[in-house]
Amino acid sequence: MVFSLLVRPEAEQDLSVAFHWYEGQRTGLGHDFLLQIDAGFRFLERTPLAFPEIYRGIRRHLIKRFPYKIFYIVEESTVVILAVVYGGRDPHWIRRRLDPT
Repeated sequence: MVFSLLVRPEAEQDLSVAFHWYEGQRTGLGHDFLLQIDAGFRFLERTPLAFPEIYRGIRRHLIKRFPYKIFYIVEESTVVILAVVYGGRDPHWIRRRLDPT
């Protein structure tokens, strides 16, 4: 079964920031980054349960070649992308994004 993919606006913003940063480092590197992200998204569409839950239903997929993580949840037949962030970031930030209280 192939799941549908929904990228939340916050994750789109994460991608935009990372793309521009990589593109500023070297022309074309931002596009390489997006290709790796796309490969990660396609993998999640096919096998979203491949990774264990790390916090309240949230799962994490590590991107190849770039030190980034995709945080997502699975809702019925949809993979909801919550964030795409640098791997060195404080791991507790995702809790704050989901539970701002």
